[in-house]
Amino acid sequence: MKRSIILIFSVLFTLSLTAAKKQKVQQVDSLGRKIKTGWNFGALPSVAFDADLGFQGGALANIYYYGDGSQYPEYIHSLYAEAAYTTKRYGIFRVNYDSKYLIPKHRLTLDATYQPDAMCDFYGFNGYQSLYNPDMHNWSSDSSKINQDYQSRAFYKYKRDLFRFAADIEGTIWKNIKWNVGVGVLGYMIDECNINMLNGKNEFDPNIPHTEQKAMDENIEGLYEKYVNWGLIDQVEAKGGWHPYLRAGLTYDSRDQRTCPTKGIYADAFFTYTAAFGEQATKGYNHLQFNFNFRHYVPIYRDRVTFAYRIGTQNNIAGKSPFYMNTYLNTLFIQRVMYEGLGGANSLRGIMRNRILANGFAYANVELRAKVARFDIGRQHFYIGLAPFFDLGIITQPYELNTEDIKAKHAEDMKDNPKYTLPLDKYFVLDENGNIDQSEVYMPHMAAGLGIKVAMNENFVLSVDWAMAFDKQDNAKWANFYIKMGYLF
Repeated sequence: MKRSIILIFSVLFTLSLTAAKKQKVQQVDSLGRKIKTGWNFGALPSVAFDADLGFQGGALANIYYYGDGSQYPEYIHSLYAEAAYTTKRYGIFRVNYDSKYLIPKHRLTLDATYQPDAMCDFYGFNGYQSLYNPDMHNWSSDSSKINQDYQSRAFYKYKRDLFRFAADIEGTIWKNIKWNVGVGVLGYMIDECNINMLNGKNEFDPNIPHTEQKAMDENIEGLYEKYVNWGLIDQVEAKGGWHPYLRAGLTYDSRDQRTCPTKGIYADAFFTYTAAFGEQATKGYNHLQFNFNFRHYVPIYRDRVTFAYRIGTQNNIAGKSPFYMNTYLNTLFIQRVMYEGLGGANSLRGIMRNRILANGFAYANVELRAKVARFDIGRQHFYIGLAPFFDLGIITQPYELNTEDIKAKHAEDMKDNPKYTLPLDKYFVLDENGNIDQSEVYMPHMAAGLGIKVAMNENFVLSVDWAMAFDKQDNAKWANFYIKMGYLF
């Protein structure tokens, strides 16, 4: 069986190489640049920075095949591999393949990813309805400014390991209108943070008295644990689960290229049915979600200046999705390692990762992209670009939070563990009657910033983005930097 699969793959690959040579070889493109042909290999240290994840170190490699160059800067085959870890104990282990030629007239992507995350962000449900209190995880060593609210530097964290296997295929209906089908599996392993592991050799935080730190490590509950104990996160979803899914939808794509488009439209609409097993299945965790995504690239000055924007939404249509899957942004064709929900480098830059957690949400990103310089180094073509941007997200389907139930559970916590349970208004925004404030749910979350892009051969793009949230509830820091590969959209 294995030999048969390898043989089929080899035959298809050979046919794709042959098909790519039908057109006449071009020497230069319309801009006078030399056309890339044949195989091109690039390997780099996977060095990056994320305001939420810290510094990243590792290695990545990308192999492109351009054939005779007749379709340049489009590639015929792309194989990408990356292995890296960040200083905040987030890992990336990924292999991705992308081609429109392996299966003639069909685009195929394959992705296998493992993402261990020892300190995944969790800020509660419904955005502004859940109060973000920086004092909960920021200790003051100044004796005159002792932080009485301090709980743990991991208070807004939990442990989440994600396994992802995905295969997506696209075919043409008519001209730029495509059909899409995808299958895959998402496996989540969820637990509370391992404080002793995070401390490592430095057993205690140097800013906190050792005896007090030890007591905290033994008794503190992070927000994730509070939500489990209060029943906001059901026991059947608290530890994660495995979820096969089937996805189908339509796309319209008139972009001039995929990686660095300067004109055209990309739009998709699709449904994703995700299954659950065991007790999750009996409690209705099989669910159906709908996604819509619209991107428009408007040329302002030739291919040098482009106005680009993206709007999208993700909503539950039927069933119940586990809380950890509401942090995942569904997509056709896996192109990057992370697809977090709202907040962070992959959705709303400048806003804390996963700050907005709800059953449904909508978002918008606006950028003005300008290529300010072009040059060659050796045989490689480069450009440097600037991109000021604005990001926005809102909740469309909030969690239903029962104030009376939460008050009762919180009262039990205050009785059983009073030292490490704070008043309810430290966790939620309350109205004048002491109930969870419903007016905060649909308030927009906004941020803005500036991006610098360094691109090689139009396909390999290094992005350096700086962003700042409009509201301190989304992020009180102003120096939020992200160094990533590729454009956001």
